[in-house]
Amino acid sequence: MSSFKQFFVLISLLTLIAGCASTQDPGKWSAKQFYDQARQAIEVEDYQTAIKYYEDLEINHPFSPFTQQAQLEVIYAYYQYDEPESAIAAADRYIKLYPRAKNVDYAYYLRGLVSFDRGMSSLDLWLELETDKRQPQTALSAYRYFEELIKRFPDSQYAGDAKQRMVYLRNKLARYELNVAGYYFRRGAYLSAANRAIYILENYPQTPATPDALVIMIKAYRQLGVEDLAADALQVMQLNYPDHEALKQLN
Repeated sequence: MSSFKQFFVLISLLTLIAGCASTQDPGKWSAKQFYDQARQAIEVEDYQTAIKYYEDLEINHPFSPFTQQAQLEVIYAYYQYDEPESAIAAADRYIKLYPRAKNVDYAYYLRGLVSFDRGMSSLDLWLELETDKRQPQTALSAYRYFEELIKRFPDSQYAGDAKQRMVYLRNKLARYELNVAGYYFRRGAYLSAANRAIYILENYPQTPATPDALVIMIKAYRQLGVEDLAADALQVMQLNYPDHEALKQLN
């Protein structure tokens, strides 16, 4: 056989072998094969492929130890693939199925992180659109998810980050409520403005929005002719924020 024919036969055999490998029936894969393929996809940030292998693993090997780990890791894959609803649903499912699992705190943390990212983008929009009076439910959910994580797992490695995000969320949510209170005041809805300011003081105390909420409360009560309540709010303002620039106009 000539050298050219030998080369041609060798190439044909290699092509045939590669084709057989690429068309191997995934249904015959072991749980570890599915899991390894998913992990490889995660490493190269191919989250769509990773999700497919994680889901195929659960379908084909529902009782494998690899499946429980896959159900945890797919939360992150959904999150990175920008499927927040699927990520939160997967986290809820993992928490329900494995409430005492070693790494269940990670599911709690990811659930909060997904909601945090969605909530921040929504809040940024709402803070610009002052006429939008919808409640920022996603950001509130993120706060509650992180709060639950810290309550259940105070020593979790994710607790520190969750606490910092909660502080950030409280400040953002307080500012959102302040914008709504200001909107009511400018529209002449003074009672609603005062009530919204009270809500800030009760639910988001010691945030940067607190002194400005007191300012709105004082002005709103004066517009309503309730001078005693306005005086009480002014006294709180003077005691706690004596250097606030608005005091010059309020005194």
